[in-house]
Amino acid sequence: MSMLPETPRVLALANQKGGVGKTTTAINLGTALAAIGEKVLVIDLDPQGNASTGLGIERRDRGLSTYDVLSGDCSLDEAIKDTAVPRLWVAPSTMDLLGLELEIASSSDRAFRLRAAIEQLTRSRMFQEIGFTYVLVDCPPSLNLLTINALSASHSILVPLQCEFFALEGLSQLLSTVEQVRNALNPQLTIHGIVLTMYDSRNNLSSQVVADVRETMGDAVYDTVIPRNVRISEAPSYGKPALLYDLKCSGSQAYLRLASEIIQRERDLRRVAA
Repeated sequence: MSMLPETPRVLALANQKGGVGKTTTAINLGTALAAIGEKVLVIDLDPQGNASTGLGIERRDRGLSTYDVLSGDCSLDEAIKDTAVPRLWVAPSTMDLLGLELEIASSSDRAFRLRAAIEQLTRSRMFQEIGFTYVLVDCPPSLNLLTINALSASHSILVPLQCEFFALEGLSQLLSTVEQVRNALNPQLTIHGIVLTMYDSRNNLSSQVVADVRETMGDAVYDTVIPRNVRISEAPSYGKPALLYDLKCSGSQAYLRLASEIIQRERDLRRVAA
C-alpha cells in the first residue's frame, strides 16, 4: 500500500498595502522553492489575477478559478493548472472574486471556504499523484474576507514589506488582524517571517528602513533582502517568473536564497515541535 503524501505547508503572503512586492514574491518564491525540489501550488486570491498572469496563465484560459472554488461551484483540484515551471502549479483568479464577499457574507462558513477546499484537495487523486509540499496563497492588498480566508487556511503568514518610509505603519495593523484571526478562527497561525522588498542600496532611506524593521521585529525578519531590480519588473510582461526570465539577475538569486531560508526555518519549526 502506498503511503499518502504529507499535508503541505500553507503560507499566506499578505500585506494590506498594495505595491509592496507581494505577488512578485508569490511568483518567484514559488518558482525558487520548485527549483530546489519542492512541489508548490500558488493559489491566486487577488481579483487582479497578477500571480496567474505572471505564471503564464492567460485570462482566456482561466475556465475555472478560485472564485468557482470559494463559491462552491468546483473543487480546488479542478481549478489547478500547470505552469511552465516544473513542480509549480497555480489555481488562477478572475475579477469575479470582487463579488464573492457579498455572495457568501451570510454563510456561516464564509471564513473557512479556502481551508475546506485545501483539506478536500489533500484527499484528492491529484494530491496523491503530485504530493504538494507547499501552498502559497497570494492575498489581495486589503484585509477583506478573501485575506481572512487565506489566514484561516494557513499555517503561517509571510509578510512582504517594501523598504519605504511608512513600512512599519501598516505592519501594526496587519499584525493586529493576525492576532484576531488567531484568537477567533485559526489558533495555529504564526508569523513565518517578514521579507524586505524593493531594497535600493544607493538609497540611505532603504538602509534606515531595514535597520528600523530589524530592530522592531527582530528574528521575524528574514536575513534575505530582495533588491529593487529591473529584470524582476520586466519578467511578468513575458508571463514568466524572474528565475525563468533571468536566473542570474540579483532579484532571482535573492529569491533562491529566500527559499533556502524558508526551508531552514521550516526545519527549525519542526525540530521545536518535535
